[in-house]
Amino acid sequence: MRAEILTLALIVGACTWAFRYFPTKANLSAIAPDGLLSRFLAATGPAAIATLFVASALPMLGGGAKLPLICGVAAVVAVYAIARSVVGATLAGSAAYGLVVWLAAATA
Repeated sequence: MRAEILTLALIVGACTWAFRYFPTKANLSAIAPDGLLSRFLAATGPAAIATLFVASALPMLGGGAKLPLICGVAAVVAVYAIARSVVGATLAGSAAYGLVVWLAAATA
């Protein structure tokens, strides 16, 4: 492994750890609810979810099989719109994606 890649991996890992660890240990009671830091911290969760979604969906969009991705995303959106449950939507999306992949493998 090249030293540059190892160094980059260590830096990214340390920053990721710090980004997750320090907000849990910080005393946030003095932060103004409508302040810049409060808005920044509130936006990090959705931003992280969007980043993970894009990073996992891009390889699938380049390949040929888009149906599992489309069905999984549709199940997430539908269940969340109906039940307003993140857990239920996540489970439904995983189940829909897995079912489509399993059916495609079973028919091939």
